Amino acid sequence: MPQTNDLSRSLVALEQDNTLIAVVEMSAASWLVGGLVPGLAREPQKKLEPDAPALLKLIHRWRDEAEKAGRRIKRIVVAYEAGRDGFWLARWLIARSVEVYVIHSTSVAVSREHRRAKTDRLDVGLLKRSLLGWLRGEAGHCRMAAIASLEAEDARRPNRERERLTKEATRLVNRAKAALARWGVRGFNPKLRKAIDKLEGLCTPEGAPLPPNSVAELRRDLERLALIRRQVAELEAARLGRLERAPAEDGGPMVRLLARVIGIGVETADMLVQELLSRGLRDRRAVARFAGLTGSPDESGARRRERGLARVGSARVRRGMIQLAWRFLRFQPDSALAQWWRKRTDGAPAKVRLTMIVALSRKLLIALWRLVTTGDVPQGVHLRPEITPA
Repeated sequence: MPQTNDLSRSLVALEQDNTLIAVVEMSAASWLVGGLVPGLAREPQKKLEPDAPALLKLIHRWRDEAEKAGRRIKRIVVAYEAGRDGFWLARWLIARSVEVYVIHSTSVAVSREHRRAKTDRLDVGLLKRSLLGWLRGEAGHCRMAAIASLEAEDARRPNRERERLTKEATRLVNRAKAALARWGVRGFNPKLRKAIDKLEGLCTPEGAPLPPNSVAELRRDLERLALIRRQVAELEAARLGRLERAPAEDGGPMVRLLARVIGIGVETADMLVQELLSRGLRDRRAVARFAGLTGSPDESGARRRERGLARVGSARVRRGMIQLAWRFLRFQPDSALAQWWRKRTDGAPAKVRLTMIVALSRKLLIALWRLVTTGDVPQGVHLRPEITPA
């Protein structure tokens, strides 16, 4: 039975004689548009420059051709694969009364040949067949991505930028340590605020000062590290400022509720809300599947085995939840979820503990989803006192 927010099939009946269908194979250099136009025996295709007004003009031209052939167009459907261009084209067309869908590229079935032919024209045909099956309401042809608003996409940028900056800072610290180890220098901490001032006093085990080019390189790396730290601090201050100024916007109530759970900070709460919890997923299975915390069974004949995590969906949420699961065991030891994990891992080898931490992260994610959607507090979980926004 179709459910709310079910994008695996169309919930609108397809009248193919009155529906103009177009798919767009997008690339940086050009767009190849393929159409199914009522009243035309041919299936037109047209290569365009990456230009939205030109695409809309082409669709209107095909509509006029269908009407000249005696078909009255009541519905125009355009679809393209999710990719680098994001959702800007979908939003632009929707604003001009065009029905648009964005196809998950991994949900389209392709040939399993070792070296299958792949061209834009073949991809357009594949997209048209998948879209037609989806429009007919048949499950399994393809899945559609929820088209995010401009505000929702922008709200995700601070968390993703902070993650990127944190990785860059870690890379710089590791590179500085490796450069110092090459000269036999131990015990120097590049993460100290005054680390740059101490570079001139460093010496090799022979008592000689570090070579000037190496010192200059380390100085530049530490200056970049200091800049990244300032940018991270600015991002965190801006996020707290937004929560204080507009606590009811951009998922603010969800963030404040999650941050009350002992062991969850504002950064993790904001990431979970912006990346997953604010998307309105229909049930707990969709929540776990979006995070890629579901299994990938391999069953054929008498063979039964589990290949581990499916690793689909958001890798960012998956990493965050596995890290949070370890923290949860430390800060919520009396909770029912922590006791469930300990009951199954007491005396178990490390491999079993790692497997069960993934199961715990899945259960924890579903529990947090229920917390922000229904207010159901997980059993045994302690909350901080609620802070009323000013």
